[in-house]
Amino acid sequence: MKKILLLSSIIALLSACGGSGNGELIGVQIRPIWNPTDPYGMVFIPQGSFIMGPSDQDVPFANVSQSKRVTIGAFYMDDTEITNNEYRQFTKWVRDSIAHTILGENGIEGHLIEEDKYGMFLEPARIDWGTRIRWDDEEVREILEEEMYLPVAERLEGRREFDTRKFIFNYQFLDVNLASIKEKRENDASGKTNRSEFLFVESTPIFPDTLTWIHDYTYSFNDPYTQNYFYHPAFDDYPVVGVNWKQAVAFTKWRTQIMNGFLRSIKEPTLPEFRLPTESEWEYASRGGLEQSPYPWGGPYTRNMKGCFLANFKPLRGNYTADGGEKTIKTASYNPNGYGLYDMSGNVAEWTSNTYDESAFSYSHDMNMSNTYDAEEVDHEVLKRKVIRGGSWKDIAYFIQTSTRTFEYQDTAKSYVGFRCAVDFLGRDKKDFE
Repeated sequence: MKKILLLSSIIALLSACGGSGNGELIGVQIRPIWNPTDPYGMVFIPQGSFIMGPSDQDVPFANVSQSKRVTIGAFYMDDTEITNNEYRQFTKWVRDSIAHTILGENGIEGHLIEEDKYGMFLEPARIDWGTRIRWDDEEVREILEEEMYLPVAERLEGRREFDTRKFIFNYQFLDVNLASIKEKRENDASGKTNRSEFLFVESTPIFPDTLTWIHDYTYSFNDPYTQNYFYHPAFDDYPVVGVNWKQAVAFTKWRTQIMNGFLRSIKEPTLPEFRLPTESEWEYASRGGLEQSPYPWGGPYTRNMKGCFLANFKPLRGNYTADGGEKTIKTASYNPNGYGLYDMSGNVAEWTSNTYDESAFSYSHDMNMSNTYDAEEVDHEVLKRKVIRGGSWKDIAYFIQTSTRTFEYQDTAKSYVGFRCAVDFLGRDKKDFE
C-alpha cells in the first residue's frame, strides 16, 4: 500500500509540473519523439567543410569553377542513381491515379472518397487506394478506352496500349524564395501578405523519353535499347535515363507525398522533402571524405593496382567495353566511395537542383552554396541550363572527376543523364539522438 501511495504521489507531482511547470519555463509537453532513421536506400552524409573546385588541371580551359571552401550541412543521399524499376513505381502510381479519378467521376463506386471522417466534402476528391482497378472488367475498359489508351489508328498490330503522353503528375508547392523576397521588399510586418500568392500548381508529363537512345546518336544502332531499356525486367536495376530536369523534380515531389502520407497515417513525424541535391552537396558527397582527390576513390588514376577500371566511362580512346560496360550498366557494379555511395563517377551523369552559371562560384554563399533560378517557358535558353555532375558511360575521364561541372537544358532528356535524391537531416549529427 505504501508503494502504491508513493507512486501515486509521484505521478500527481509530475502531472502538476507538466501542466503548469510551477511557474517555470518547461516548454510544451507530450511532444512526438523524433528518432532519425536512414530512409531506405539512402546513406547519411555528415556535415563538413571542403575545398570545392578543381582537384586537377583544367584540361579544356573551361574556367567554369574555382577553388572555394564551402561548408555543407548533414543530409541523406540515395546510395545509387534512381533505377528503371524505382521510376516505374512512379509512372504506375500516376497511371493508377488517373484511372481511379476517371472511374470515380464516371460513377464507379469505391475509387474516390467524397467525404472525410467528419463528413466534410473533400476538394479535390481523394483517391481510395484500397480499391482495386478491374482492368479487365468490360465497363471499366469502356470508360478508360478513350481517356487512357492509344487511339486505334496509333496502335501497332492492333495492340491495346496505354497512351503514356497522358501520364501527367500534378503537384502543389509553396515558393518560399519568392515569399521571402516579397516580404523583404515590402517590409510587410503587418502580416497582410496573402500566402496564396506563393502557392503554385505544376503539371508535368512524367514518362521517360525512350527515343533518346536514337536521337542522341545518329548513324548508331541503339534500337534495342529504345525498345527495351525502360520496359524489360533485364534493365530493372539500371539507372533510369530519358528523364529531364522537370521530371526528376516531379519524382522527388511524388516521393515526398508517398513517404509523408504514410507517416501521417501512422501518426509519426514527417520527413523533410525529398529533392535533388545541390551541386555543392553532390561534390562533397562524391569525394567521400577525401580532400583534393579527383575521383571518388582517390586518384589520380582511373584503374586499380590490378589494372581494372574503377568506373563505367569511355576509356582508351573510345574502347567503351574496356571497363566492363558498353553503355549503362547495373547500379552498384563498382565499389562505393567513403560515404557508401555508388557510381558517383560514370554510368550516368546526374541532375542537381542548381542553375548553371559559369561565374556562380564568385557570388554564391560559402555556406551550403546553391544557385537556383526557376526558368519559365518564355525565358532565354541560357537560363534553362541546369548543372549535371559525375559524367557518364559516354564521357572521357575528365568528365567523371568529382569537380567537373557541366550542364544540360532543363526541358531536354538524354540517354546519359539520370538522377538521385537527397533529404535534409534535421539536426547537427546522428550522434545527438543516440
